[in-house]
Amino acid sequence: MLNALSMTVSILKLRIGSFIALAALVGVMTSDGELGMVKALVFALAVLGASGAAGGFNQYYERDSDRMMARTRNRPFASGVLKAGAIWPVTLLALLGVSLLMAWSVGGTLATFLVFLGALTYGVVYTVWLKTRTVWNIVIGGAAGSFAVLAGAAAAAPQFGPVIGPVPILLAAVLFLWTPPHFWSLAVARGEDYRRAKIPMLPVVTGPEIWGPAIFSHVVFLVVLSLVPLWFGMGWIYGVFAALGGLPFLFAAWRLLRGPTPSAAMRTFRASLVQFALLAAGVILDEAPLDEVLGWAL
Repeated sequence: MLNALSMTVSILKLRIGSFIALAALVGVMTSDGELGMVKALVFALAVLGASGAAGGFNQYYERDSDRMMARTRNRPFASGVLKAGAIWPVTLLALLGVSLLMAWSVGGTLATFLVFLGALTYGVVYTVWLKTRTVWNIVIGGAAGSFAVLAGAAAAAPQFGPVIGPVPILLAAVLFLWTPPHFWSLAVARGEDYRRAKIPMLPVVTGPEIWGPAIFSHVVFLVVLSLVPLWFGMGWIYGVFAALGGLPFLFAAWRLLRGPTPSAAMRTFRASLVQFALLAAGVILDEAPLDEVLGWAL
């Protein structure tokens, strides 16, 4: 039972999916309308399912290249624990369909379409078209997470007024800028893996004089941009959490720029995870009604 659960988490990339679902909740919380706690959680679960379908297809499609990478060679499809066959793409497509139906039931057509675009971007645009062909793979593929923020905002949009307000758009842009330095840092630390698999991540095909400033500049822009929502009504709680997450990420990226080592890259990678988590926590604590949060906590 435990092994099956662990395998499911691995196949569907639910660790990444949980961040995508959290991004959708960020979109819901920063919308000008309301969705309600139960519907918001259902929508987040739908996003998690759609992300899982895309992540599962990514693992199935990349099973041969995954065998070449120490980080991924023990994945179920790469290791041979699960055999390739038509059942897997069909099952994953069914999961995507159910997830989209669930999203539509609580979020409407536009939100569902944005969820679909996120899954399509990661599962097809990034995995099939870009990953092994261009150094811009993760830059364009990073839009997958941004769609989740926009989808959440569309799901909770007010009946009258703009469908997606400025804050969700800004936070979607922050997530778009976040994705490349997150994965580039990992590529610095695991460079040999990507070289063996012939995946042209920026740190694999260029030297630190190129990827170091690229990572740092992305982090600078995303940290600055993460504070702009303060001018559009976000409160001081959000500002504190954005700073608590952003400044250590910026410092780690600066240290990586000055000393481009695998250990510094892993510190930057971990700082990116903390930054995203704190940013999302700041949104939720700043926007959620206190009595509602306490009610659910108790």
